[in-house]
Amino acid sequence: MSDAIAAMALGSARGRAWRRFRRHPLAIAGAAVLALLTLAALCAPLVEAGLGIDANQVNLLARFAPPSVEAWLGRDELGRDVFVRLLYGGQVSLLVGVVTALVAASIGTCIGLFAGFRGGIADAILMRFTDSIIALPLLPLLIVLAALDLTKLGVPDAIAQSEQISLYRIVIIVALAGWTTSARLVRGAALTLRERDFVAAARAQGASSARIMFVHILPNLMSPIVVATTLSAGKIILMESVLSFLGLGIQPPTSSWGNMLTNAQQMIQSNPELALYPGALIFLTVIAFNFIGDGLQDALDPKA
Repeated sequence: MSDAIAAMALGSARGRAWRRFRRHPLAIAGAAVLALLTLAALCAPLVEAGLGIDANQVNLLARFAPPSVEAWLGRDELGRDVFVRLLYGGQVSLLVGVVTALVAASIGTCIGLFAGFRGGIADAILMRFTDSIIALPLLPLLIVLAALDLTKLGVPDAIAQSEQISLYRIVIIVALAGWTTSARLVRGAALTLRERDFVAAARAQGASSARIMFVHILPNLMSPIVVATTLSAGKIILMESVLSFLGLGIQPPTSSWGNMLTNAQQMIQSNPELALYPGALIFLTVIAFNFIGDGLQDALDPKA
């Protein structure tokens, strides 16, 4: 009976959250835009096959060709199809944003949960470490980490020279620098929750500290964690774009919206559309994530 009541209460809570979320037209619009961009990016191989082209094929005879039936958004400085490259760039940029946000949220949640639950010296040490990371200038730190020679760090040459290593490097670097917001948020909530009656009851029943943290406290922190992760995804896409724009992010021939901006900066006067397309997609994606985060913040607010 208690399980049935709990399931009904959970379903009712989800229904209320969904109704509150639907009252945010900007959040609904952001979710629709993000879903459309994700679907379009996933369909990149199908579009490429349907048009009968190769997104990385160089055709110098078609440099800066205008939009046509064969190339819907024209061609870039190397004669490559801009539309298909935007779709593939969306795969990379969205993947980096979502995966890195999840990794950073996981690291921050573990650190913040342990610090908030344990308190005392552990809390002081972890939070001072978090403060030291926050105090570092983020962009110069990311530039230095992205410019490190992996072979000198002991990474095998086969891995360091692979085409996908820049993608993995960006995910790791940004995640290691972006977990602090989640850590402080989770720590503050854990400090409050550890004093609640249900935690005292769990202790009285002999539950271990790990069980109390991950079974009793963590589920009550999911709402702020989800909101923080959603909001950070847009910031991470901007970070990836900045690093790629500086030539330290995703490396060609893998395309991302950031390195497409890099390639277009020298043609900004003669062919501004080459910078307009990826810039507009970055703008729409970041705004969509922010609108979704605002909607989730109100929808998951227990005081609403």
